[in-house]
Amino acid sequence: MEIKSRIVSIDILRGFIMIIMALDHVRDFFHFDAFLHDPLDLKTTSVFLFLTRWVTHFCAPIFILLAGISIYLQSLRKTKNQLSKFLLKRGLWLVFIELTVVYFSWTFDVTFHQSLLQVIWTIGICMICMAALIFLPMMLLTVLGTGIILLHNLTDIFPLQHNLLTDFIFYGSFAQHQIGLHSIYIIYPVLAWLGVMMIGYCIGRYFTTTVAIRLSFLLKAGMGLLLLFILLRFTNWYGNPFPWQIEKNLMLTLLSFINVHKYPPSLLYLCLTIGIALLALRFIEIKPLKIYKHIAYFGQVPFLFYILHFYIIHLALMCRFLLTGHSFNEHTPDIWGITFKFQLVGVGDSLALVYVYWFTVIALLYPVCKWFALYKQKNKHWWLSYL
Repeated sequence: MEIKSRIVSIDILRGFIMIIMALDHVRDFFHFDAFLHDPLDLKTTSVFLFLTRWVTHFCAPIFILLAGISIYLQSLRKTKNQLSKFLLKRGLWLVFIELTVVYFSWTFDVTFHQSLLQVIWTIGICMICMAALIFLPMMLLTVLGTGIILLHNLTDIFPLQHNLLTDFIFYGSFAQHQIGLHSIYIIYPVLAWLGVMMIGYCIGRYFTTTVAIRLSFLLKAGMGLLLLFILLRFTNWYGNPFPWQIEKNLMLTLLSFINVHKYPPSLLYLCLTIGIALLALRFIEIKPLKIYKHIAYFGQVPFLFYILHFYIIHLALMCRFLLTGHSFNEHTPDIWGITFKFQLVGVGDSLALVYVYWFTVIALLYPVCKWFALYKQKNKHWWLSYL
């Protein structure tokens, strides 16, 4: 499963989640209901819309988990000091990209009067933390990462007062803070996601063992996390801020059961998504399919994919906005206080068309990602590690 020291199963799974992530962002920009109702609200959603949004819940935890595994694999080629310096620089670079390139791709707001602290920002902060944490013993890292994931939901039982620091560390969830005329929205808090990256780093050990040992670990860990999810979720005892409920039919009851909290990521959310991720890695390794080669191209260049797909989607939205008679000067309402240019609340397309647009975006990105993935395989320029 290795090509030039890369673990192909990691690239494949990362490619899958990048493709799924694009579906959520196409829906955000084009679906008529995107900013009217929560697609996970069982009172207003449909099963198809719920599952369209729910499946994308796997993207952030898998991406951050795989980032942790990749850090461990880099540690096999770098000294601790070299890796620490790289993580510090890479983390600062990602924070900068989030506040500039990614922010503009979301909003097309030339004033930059807001900051959206989303997943790229969080990965950057986690990498900065990992620059120090990699010097700790592996066992201690495992205990700390596991403890963070298991215990961070204690804030549901013993809530903290919301302020910039507690939202930064624990809560997030689109928390708005004003600094002068500048608005900061903390969407992804740091602590729980740092725990995920730490656990990913510790899991990385199993990608240097024999295939049999790795497959056994992935099966046991994946099934164990899913069992923990089922037990805790069934009892409604701990691990998610909102309990599941008996709904008017079996399907809605099942949707309520799997409707776990992402902002911030609850213990049950992480058990469900990471458990399935580990089983998916195992399945990919034991069931080679021809399509994997094509999906891996996306997973080998996630940064390029992430940046380009936002600009393609938003530019397409802008074109439709102007071609349907709207103008650059037309007022576009803010959504949750966040400026999204060329987005009108309640105006958009059906979910079926969203899927058509999604396939189109993936088709446009495929040749670009394939070319860049092959270029990275053949070239070892230092700057490629930042893209």
